[in-house]
Amino acid sequence: MQIHFTKLSGAGNDFIVIDSRNHPVHLSTARIKALCTRRTGIGADGLILIEPSQYLDFSMKYYNADGLPGSMCGNGGRCAVYFAHSTGVPSADQGRYSFEANGNRYEAEVTGKETVRLHMLDPEDFRNAIAVEGFNCHYVNTGSPHAVIYIESRKLEELDVSGHGKAIRLRTDVFPGGTNVNFLEITAPDSITLRTFERGVEDETLACGTGAVAAALMSFRLGKVSSSPVKVKVQSGDTLEVAFSEDLKSVTLTGPAKIIYRGTAEVQNDGL
Repeated sequence: MQIHFTKLSGAGNDFIVIDSRNHPVHLSTARIKALCTRRTGIGADGLILIEPSQYLDFSMKYYNADGLPGSMCGNGGRCAVYFAHSTGVPSADQGRYSFEANGNRYEAEVTGKETVRLHMLDPEDFRNAIAVEGFNCHYVNTGSPHAVIYIESRKLEELDVSGHGKAIRLRTDVFPGGTNVNFLEITAPDSITLRTFERGVEDETLACGTGAVAAALMSFRLGKVSSSPVKVKVQSGDTLEVAFSEDLKSVTLTGPAKIIYRGTAEVQNDGL
């Protein structure tokens, strides 16, 4: 079977996006992993199926690069909305979309050329720092689980994010189900620099949307940044903007979402 796909980048997070509304696509875990594998496949941090929704504009089904269903992906959600906008998926309000992901409703709007603002769910399960693998790990769930670690005595750019991140991610005795791991520096009262090890990719990625939200909210909660919005510079060099209310609610994530290329791939429709 030949499928049409679009490759998108959300501040460096890259995704294979497939329109599965009118011609359903069913892919096995192994096939999704193969498509996401760099050099031998298309290559991506994850794969997104755009599916019909009974009540909203569309449904987003997200798979990590390991081929398994993932929790909420902030940059993936922004890319899904930009894909919908660019391909003419109808919405009740032009430029603004309502979609479902993992049983939750999300709102987002295209705010400019290749820029999308996503309204996030309220954060849950803030935890005080505990020592894990030699680091003080804060924790919050922003739709996905995130450990947040401040790098003060070490240089962030020299840190072995993949090595340290993997060790912490695998500590399921502390983080049941595993966790994404964020290492950051405070660079100004309203800005931070972030590097993230992503669960499901099992490596450092160039950006992480829910990680940027976690880092910004935790930094405000701890008094390390003093205002909203918070600018979050990620490993790609792009900057995401996280805005929120004083009580850490009404959270939005804004940043670039770009179409890299469109293509076709020959795959077996595993569900048929």
